[in-house]
Amino acid sequence: MLFSARLLALALFFVSLACIVHAAPPNIVLIVSDDQGYNDLGHVSGEIFTPHLDRLAAEGVRLTDFYVSWPACTPSRGSILTGRYPQRNGLYDMIRNDVADFGKKISTADYPYTPERILGMDTREVGIAEVLSDAGYRCGVFGKWDGGQLKRYLPLQRGFHDFYGFTNTGIDYYTHERYGTPSMYRNNTPTTEDKGNYATDLFEREALRFIEANKARPFFLYVPFNAPHGSSNLDPAIRGTVQAPDEYRAMYPDLLAKAGLEPGKRYGKEAMVPNKAERVLGYKAATTCMDDSIGAILDALDKNNLAKNTIVIFFSDNGGSGSADNRPLNGRKGQVLEGGIRVPCIIRWPGITQPGTVSDAFLTSLELFPTLCAATGTSTPEGVVLDGYDMTPVLAGAPSPRTEMFWQRRAEKAARVGQWKWVKARRGSGLYNLADDIGERHDLSNEQPEALEMVKEKFATWRATMDATEPRGPFRDY
Repeated sequence: MLFSARLLALALFFVSLACIVHAAPPNIVLIVSDDQGYNDLGHVSGEIFTPHLDRLAAEGVRLTDFYVSWPACTPSRGSILTGRYPQRNGLYDMIRNDVADFGKKISTADYPYTPERILGMDTREVGIAEVLSDAGYRCGVFGKWDGGQLKRYLPLQRGFHDFYGFTNTGIDYYTHERYGTPSMYRNNTPTTEDKGNYATDLFEREALRFIEANKARPFFLYVPFNAPHGSSNLDPAIRGTVQAPDEYRAMYPDLLAKAGLEPGKRYGKEAMVPNKAERVLGYKAATTCMDDSIGAILDALDKNNLAKNTIVIFFSDNGGSGSADNRPLNGRKGQVLEGGIRVPCIIRWPGITQPGTVSDAFLTSLELFPTLCAATGTSTPEGVVLDGYDMTPVLAGAPSPRTEMFWQRRAEKAARVGQWKWVKARRGSGLYNLADDIGERHDLSNEQPEALEMVKEKFATWRATMDATEPRGPFRDY
């Protein structure tokens, strides 16, 4: 009886899919937050205000076993757009100037020659916007680009028609500078036109403008927020927290009453730094502000009668950092433990997802590229090896075709094969059974040596496959 019910469900799914394919091509809204914790959704934790993401979850499916390809922003976001492992597309480490960690401001004369300025995604890579643009979609991106700053790397050379945002890994929310360097662009041109205005509000403004301008045609709207990433300002009183407007800070009165500065250290020197309440307050307030912007985007879809034919996808680019809450996961941003790579994800796809459902299907950001190609009736790029699957049937309730996923950040390695997770890292190594231990608390290496060897062999095979691929820059030697 259960088998028959599943067959019926799949049959109804394919009938529904056929109807969607023959209707008008769906719009796509892809929203990516920055360093948001696994537990930082209001309807999940009850400790943060995210009413609009809560609404999205009530109208779609929340994915509890959704992973990104790298535990920090640059490689993760590269995989989102290419559908390929960072080790395959070449962007497998960060594009940033590490001297900011030591309080150094780079002069305007020196900045053009720094890694942050000159590195970017290999121009031979094909992004999802290029595919959708060729299929007649209008493509816009508003927020954090993080794929390179030189003209050949910017969004308008990657299939997008409209871009407003910053090109590196983080900014001050009001000055739009990265540690003193102006970083905002409109299309291919640097701009300071909106200096002094809160970045999240600006990205909302541009997204709403884009929807209004393109409501009569298929569009792909990519909104990669920088919230709730920490503020990239060298001032010790700002760095270490997240800037947020006063009205959102006031929504957390208990924290606001305790927030302030305290004696501490920054850059190896005595300094006044944000206390714990200030750090948590800034993070939560910035997240709630971002949630309001997401609500404005959802409202714009409703107002223009677009919601029924729009796929809305939301997730974080990597695990939470700073004051984020990754419970019950172990680890955080920058680590290949679950807390660095398993992220909150919600998808609303009318006719495919069932409202208010929760799925533990094993899925990743690598699935986005083939899924969006299938949803829009476009072909995947010829000769390009994609590392994901069309997850449309999974979103409707079918089992996931994904059984394996692999991660590497320099010397740190991890692999998930089925329920088994192997980690080799400074902050924790071992074999874990994620079916009953998603917190990676109980190392089973000694108890399950055959499983350990199997997962390590799978990782070695994956690594050999990545090494044998056609090389891509900017880091690989060829």
